Amino acid sequence: MSTVPEVTSGDDGVQIDLISAARMEGLASMEKIRLILDGVRDGNIVILEEGLSPDEESKLIEVTMTEISPDEFNGIEIETYPQSKGGQGFLGRLMGKEDTKKLTVIGPANQIQTLHKDENLISALVSRK
Repeated sequence: MSTVPEVTSGDDGVQIDLISAARMEGLASMEKIRLILDGVRDGNIVILEEGLSPDEESKLIEVTMTEISPDEFNGIEIETYPQSKGGQGFLGRLMGKEDTKKLTVIGPANQIQTLHKDENLISALVSRK
């Protein structure tokens, strides 16, 4: 399983991992979830260029719940918004194809707080541990 290259930084900032759709494309669902959770557990904010499917988001939340421990990992905060409303055509919806063209921001629950969310913007406050 491949991982995001580790970038070391001082205690003065928050690391943000921007993961492209191409990077996620060849990964199985559990590999995507592990990649995301490993980054978040390290205290990083993970931003996905292309969001997860609803099933993958559910599985991410399920796996997160099993890993929560009071002293080590408080869980995740996840916000998603579509890049375009109606980006999926009628035929795609009829055939049950899932539109994953959306930006997703995931971070440690104790470091990220959503201030505002609408169809075009996610505004978040990120704090240092």
